[in-house]
Amino acid sequence: MTYRLSLGRKLFLAFNYAFLVFISLLCVLPLIHILAISLSSSSASAAGAVKLWPVEFSAATYQHVLSTTQFLRSFWISIERVLLGTSINTILTLLIAYPLYKEQKDFRWRTFYVWVFVITMLFSGGLIPWYITIKTAGLLDTIGALVLPGAVPVFNVILMINFFRGLPKELEESARIDGAGHLTTLLKIFVPLSLPSLATITLFSMVGHWNSWFDGLILMNRPEHWPLQSFLQTIVIAADPRFMTEDDAQKLALVSNRTIHSAEIFVAALPILLVYPFLQRFFIKGITLGSVKG
Repeated sequence: MTYRLSLGRKLFLAFNYAFLVFISLLCVLPLIHILAISLSSSSASAAGAVKLWPVEFSAATYQHVLSTTQFLRSFWISIERVLLGTSINTILTLLIAYPLYKEQKDFRWRTFYVWVFVITMLFSGGLIPWYITIKTAGLLDTIGALVLPGAVPVFNVILMINFFRGLPKELEESARIDGAGHLTTLLKIFVPLSLPSLATITLFSMVGHWNSWFDGLILMNRPEHWPLQSFLQTIVIAADPRFMTEDDAQKLALVSNRTIHSAEIFVAALPILLVYPFLQRFFIKGITLGSVKG
């Protein structure tokens, strides 16, 4: 017995596929355009002749970018920030979500602590108190200033709480009967079963740390401590000449600002583009389960 789609259903599916392809092209084509500019000659780029394919192919731009000390230093600081910040975010999210997922009878102060965290999502102390707190703690000009103020992502905690609530309670009861403590139960049972949500919050943390630029400009007093996005904000957008060395000026004779900026933007986006496909299969499942359970 064969199932045939009606004409209306076929038109609906055709429209959906066409719309999704259109949206995908809107997301991909700008990145392809930037890549094409970065691989084109300075004259072709300046003349606006580059569209989606390199014109007068040249790799001089990437040679310049990858030999720029400040760019490489900022790139490494961003990698360090992502690794350290994502680890702290994930660990604290698990340690906070585990007790808060329990019922009121199991954790008497659960509601109080939940509201303490939720209030931080609704109200902020303001930029000046935030800065003074970090300065008083002695974190200015250190990697701690970039990762510790946002160490507890409350939205991720809520996702993980709701995901934990969807797990069978019999698993925890069985572990308790076998003599497992809370930490063992969390690490041996809850964490292995929470890979979709863990992948989701890990992706959120990685993208958040990698794309953040404002805190680097505010909290880092010296340019050599800037993360990559703060460096790009100053050099690419503000075009600050203070951080251009004599060697950089000589190399600019072979390339243009437009091709350099395109190459820097593409290199900055590349790590997330490489990581995302490995976490994509968990992403939709994790965000869905973490938002509707409970």
